[in-house]
Amino acid sequence: MRILSIVVSLLLASNLFAQNNYEDSIKEFIAEYVNEHGVVKGNDKKFLAFYPIDKKYRVVARFEPVKDGKWFGMETSGISKQVYRVYGTLHFTLNDTTLQLNLYQSQRLMAMEEYKDHLFLPFTDITNGIGSYETGRYIDIQVNDIKEGKLVIDFNKAYNPYCAYVDGVYNCPIPPRENNLMVAVPAGEMKYEKH
Repeated sequence: MRILSIVVSLLLASNLFAQNNYEDSIKEFIAEYVNEHGVVKGNDKKFLAFYPIDKKYRVVARFEPVKDGKWFGMETSGISKQVYRVYGTLHFTLNDTTLQLNLYQSQRLMAMEEYKDHLFLPFTDITNGIGSYETGRYIDIQVNDIKEGKLVIDFNKAYNPYCAYVDGVYNCPIPPRENNLMVAVPAGEMKYEKH
């Protein structure tokens, strides 16, 4: 009996340690994001807001590759479209709901050595316009994040497009309709209240 209680205590402690490590890693991600923000500067950074960190919004998705996806013009907040293709489809469950999102690859970024392995996950959910930016949010992925047909999607790392902070200056991709999640995702960056 005593051995069982020791084992249970160790398991609980290791779970708590893992959770604390995870929260610390997200806090570090957010601090770096705020510190290096490309648009919001100085005292205005205090208006950058984030949902509480919640590990249930870190999900493992099954990755289904799309071979030879056709290039298309993704709608943007500006006049010109940006050229992307579907790199693959992600299948996952969130709050007991089976969902899927398309993962995109940029034609322009593929030609740049620094960004050739960059993948783009834009999405909308039912928090848009209430707690999060109305047009949707983004998550950055790297090709080597996909391992053995799986990809971890961490919605705690979702961030706003630059258009969330300044009107009419940036040409921000608008998440395609197929990436509209019919669930709430209260994780990641919230609406910029100064705007």
